[in-house]
Amino acid sequence: MTSAWLLPEHIADVLPSEARRIEELRRQLLERAGSYGFELVIPPLLEHLESLLTGAGHALDLRTFKLVDQLSGRTLGLRADATPQVARIDAHLLNRKGVARLCYCGPVLHTRPQAAHATREPLQLGAEIYGHPGLEADFEIQELALDCLGAAGVSAPVIDMSDVRVLRAALSGVALESAALDEVVAALAAKDAPALRSLARGWPTAARRAIEILPELYGDFAVLDRASTELGSGAGIVKALADLRWLATQVNRAHPTAHVGFDLADMGGYGYYSGVRFAIYAHGAADAVLRGGRYDEVGAVFGRNRPAVGFSTDLKVLAELLAPELPRRAVRAPWSEEISLRAVVRRLREQGETVVYALPGHEHEGEEYACDRELVARNGSWEMQDLPAR
Repeated sequence: MTSAWLLPEHIADVLPSEARRIEELRRQLLERAGSYGFELVIPPLLEHLESLLTGAGHALDLRTFKLVDQLSGRTLGLRADATPQVARIDAHLLNRKGVARLCYCGPVLHTRPQAAHATREPLQLGAEIYGHPGLEADFEIQELALDCLGAAGVSAPVIDMSDVRVLRAALSGVALESAALDEVVAALAAKDAPALRSLARGWPTAARRAIEILPELYGDFAVLDRASTELGSGAGIVKALADLRWLATQVNRAHPTAHVGFDLADMGGYGYYSGVRFAIYAHGAADAVLRGGRYDEVGAVFGRNRPAVGFSTDLKVLAELLAPELPRRAVRAPWSEEISLRAVVRRLREQGETVVYALPGHEHEGEEYACDRELVARNGSWEMQDLPAR
């Protein structure tokens, strides 16, 4: 018999110290987004399934929990990604003609973990720009992403860029069904050369050569030079490589501590992205801590095919990268009914101090807060004095 207090696999409580780090990080990163002009939206945790999944792709469908609405009998979904919801908000509720900068933060739920030790309940924070098709918006999103990671204490991040237009141009003369394309994308991600050779058997020579060389195209700026030589001079490839070079140059100038690289075989989200995509890695994390890119088709299903670019990250993952914090400094106050003491405590709290009452019988307890001062009665008034270091 399963114990009633056991949680489902890959679902966990967040305990005080970690919860404080996550909440402080949430506020800090949303404030950073606000300093760029991004406006906060709060989409609902669940909505009609077709709204969540329309145009989102098969992979998101598999990650989405589904249930029946007891009021309408319609199928609802618990969001597995907030971007489709934000696209709906931009298209139908805001309906602005110009640029819209939107940010959000909230839990998403996944039917299966996306990695061996990943949670199925990430706390997703993201930012998106709607309405501008130019690279200026891509650069702004990447700059905000790097600024947010810097605010979270990530030093010397590694940002890898790719572009789905490279693969689309390479496969322009190949007719592939969806399942076969998924196999190609998976083999590229794994850099599985034998699998790619097998999948490309019978393709036109140019396409076969391109798909076999893509796994080798990762590294620094020299990758773009090699790609220009190896992948040909098709308009789609030339444009994609030029955009990657421009963006990487801007990021290098604005964030000299970030290492910029390229991985032209990384086509994760191929069916979702429409241009440049990027992943940012940090020391101590096994996988990318933040992903983003351009997805110009995301709003088409909602009746407004607006240019869109954005990123998202899991605050739970970011919080794990932070150095353990010391308990927060606090003031200890004896428990008392005296109005004068209550007034002093209230005033200290209004000034930003944490004041903890020592409840009777628990005067020396404390976990999350380190009381380094205490209130004592002296000469008819309450004064603060330092506590000896422990």
